[in-house]
Amino acid sequence: MSIIIHGKNAVREALKSGRTIHELYVLEKQHFDFLDKKILDAIPTRFLSKNEIHKKLPTGHQGIGAKVDSYHSLKLTDVLKKRGKKLFVMLDSIEDPHNLGAVLRSADAFAVTGVIVPKHRSVSINSTVVKVSTGAIEYVKIIEVTNLNQAIKTLQEHDVWIVGTDANTKHNLDYIQADLDLCVVFGSEGKGLHRLVKENCDYLVKIPMVGHVNSLNVSVSCGIVLHDIMRRRKT
Repeated sequence: MSIIIHGKNAVREALKSGRTIHELYVLEKQHFDFLDKKILDAIPTRFLSKNEIHKKLPTGHQGIGAKVDSYHSLKLTDVLKKRGKKLFVMLDSIEDPHNLGAVLRSADAFAVTGVIVPKHRSVSINSTVVKVSTGAIEYVKIIEVTNLNQAIKTLQEHDVWIVGTDANTKHNLDYIQADLDLCVVFGSEGKGLHRLVKENCDYLVKIPMVGHVNSLNVSVSCGIVLHDIMRRRKT
């Protein structure tokens, strides 16, 4: 299976990470410093007119795209075997590809062990997710599970603490014991966490806010929480 990705950062990181690229699509007369002669000789490349590339690639393509191998998910049990301190992100029913792409950027920035997503009621990996991630998807482990609650139990059996995010709890971010193995669970904007997912968390925390709007975009919330955890973790 393959997928067409677009945007210079997405294509550049796909090349750097060694992902199999079947074909490149480049706007004619457009120059990209990461496309040297060696790459162009090794990968079939189509130089397209403006009209052609607009038809071939989604809006925001920046004059470049590529057909690459699909992005496959990993098994949770395999990722749990990784040595060292663990920090997972779990996403409960995130359906906006822009949010997922932005979460992957934060996950890469703050050395997240893996991002756990459900097979159903969740956005799949598509060209928008890849573009918004600006290439971070090449480095973040994506773990697809059938049931989030079963995944929570598996994590707890491996001594990973499950931290749910909820605006109505009394505990702020400093309640998190940052040096433990953690999985932080984020719900969709507006709906929050599903009832069972919330009940299965070890505890809940909220981001303290003083403004007039009492909710943040899930990708913004994710970045704030991950930064706070990494800031307090001992190196």
